[in-house]
Amino acid sequence: MLLTGLTASLAPVQPAQAATASSSSKAKAKTVRKAKPAPRSPRKVAARAAAPVREIVPAKPSFGQMYGLHDTEDPLDLKSSVAFVVDQDTNEVLFSKNPQAVLPIASITKLMTALLVVEANQSLDEKLTISDEDKDTEKFTGSRLAVGTTLTRGELLHLALMSSENRAAHALGRNYPGGLEAFVAAMNAKAQSLGMMDTHYVEPTGLSSRNQSSAKDLAALVKTAHQFPLIRELSTSPEYTVALGRKQVRFGTTNGLVRKSDWDIGLQKTGFINEAGQCLVMQAQLAGRKLIMVFLDSAGKYSRIGDAERVRKWLTSTSSPLATVSAPTAATVLAK
Repeated sequence: MLLTGLTASLAPVQPAQAATASSSSKAKAKTVRKAKPAPRSPRKVAARAAAPVREIVPAKPSFGQMYGLHDTEDPLDLKSSVAFVVDQDTNEVLFSKNPQAVLPIASITKLMTALLVVEANQSLDEKLTISDEDKDTEKFTGSRLAVGTTLTRGELLHLALMSSENRAAHALGRNYPGGLEAFVAAMNAKAQSLGMMDTHYVEPTGLSSRNQSSAKDLAALVKTAHQFPLIRELSTSPEYTVALGRKQVRFGTTNGLVRKSDWDIGLQKTGFINEAGQCLVMQAQLAGRKLIMVFLDSAGKYSRIGDAERVRKWLTSTSSPLATVSAPTAATVLAK
């Protein structure tokens, strides 16, 4: 019986069955044929042919890279070419890497801008309007604050510190008593009064690479700015919503560390332009101490945050100078 069944299965296909199978295979062949591509528009083809080939231009090196500061080795292998960590109360230096190098500071500039506005006791409720003068003519960056936008001085201060809004910072300087020129002069005078001898400002936003300072100078600025509750509050705000016309527009912080529960940040400001690299200054409490941290010319989008985390991990470890009796000795070794 098994042989009979096998023989039957091997019997030749009848003509009718063969015809059916043939037509079925042809039908399948038709269904798998690829559709012909639609003819290209002659105009689009010509436009593509005429379009210039875009040249990939590498990013400009930062001043720190040009000066060779990234070749400086440090125990924590930081990506910032300049780093400085100091105890806010005792002025004890816990970590130091090229602290006197003078570099562009980008939007860290806005911390001085905020300090002058607060010290001038200008009304935070006064309404200011963004004008053509507030447009970025240095880097030609955009802004969600369109020309004609009217906000209070307090709102502009909030956006300048939290979201690093350039037009907001410029409008604050422009509306200072005596105008923008008087504001820049006041910025430099304030720097001198704080002993920031390596610091120079030419405008209130940080877009210009001629706004320059050192880590030691910026630590002094952070220490002074931290004395003002308003600057502390606005700089560490995670987000803020303002009315732009009929829309409610949400702005967020430029420093994700303020959202993290394992950080206790009392003041912060970030900055970036190509010439300055990634920058960050902070006041934070770690291991029961109030510390000021400065990171300048860090290479990589998230590297300044990574450097801050490396320092925090080190300072909260058993090898930290904060956890040992010989803290000054450890700090001195690192400071070399």
